Amino acid sequence: MRPRGTIRRCPLLTHTAVAKCRGTRRRSTRDMRIGIIGAGQIGGTLTRRLTALGHDVRVSNSRTPDTLADLEAETGAKAVLNTEAAEGADLVIVSIPQKNVVDLPAGILAGAADGAPVIETNNYYPQQRDGLIAAIEDGQVESEWVQEHLGVPVFKAFNGIWWKHLLEKGLPEGSSGRIAIPVAGDDALQKQVVFDLINQLGFDPVDAGTVEDSWRQQPGTPVYGKDFDREATLKALAQATPERTDEWRAVAE
Repeated sequence: MRPRGTIRRCPLLTHTAVAKCRGTRRRSTRDMRIGIIGAGQIGGTLTRRLTALGHDVRVSNSRTPDTLADLEAETGAKAVLNTEAAEGADLVIVSIPQKNVVDLPAGILAGAADGAPVIETNNYYPQQRDGLIAAIEDGQVESEWVQEHLGVPVFKAFNGIWWKHLLEKGLPEGSSGRIAIPVAGDDALQKQVVFDLINQLGFDPVDAGTVEDSWRQQPGTPVYGKDFDREATLKALAQATPERTDEWRAVAE
């Protein structure tokens, strides 16, 4: 594990500014095709919220699309196989139990559009659900472990907010008491797409640094599970320490 220092952040630029700097085309965050792998509390909630915003959502679980018929009928999202969710997607969200990441088919994200950000919302719950994952117990950052298995860079977001608040507590930009959501990831242009999406959902995106820094928002840290505003979120991220508490470590046999 690398030494834990200050949070390293990408510059907070607008889409246009980043695109001008990088010489790339500005990616619109309106009316995107979004692939969601996982239809649990966070994945299902994001399906509901993102379809309501007008995005074209394709959602999957570990079973067959017919098992998502009710969610499909409720939201207008298209239920697909998990191997089809990322096809043509402008952005992909992976929201499954941490232990199940290794079971995803190889190349599951290969069909996504070039430059599509991949958000992972997962948490490592060794005692509560996942059992021991040796690499993480030995110090590998959760999101680095996820991107290693997915084979693509990821952004850590939505992992610390209760699904009911994600569903119900979004507020217009500039509102007092707006909940902040930390985002960790490496690519500045893709990160801005994630920021814009979070803003659309009614929350303040906060730059939590790189994927290596994403441990600051893992379970047991000061920001995890809190509905902090932007200022308090930044303070909590800075106060985080890398040591896992006993609650969030695998029980020794």
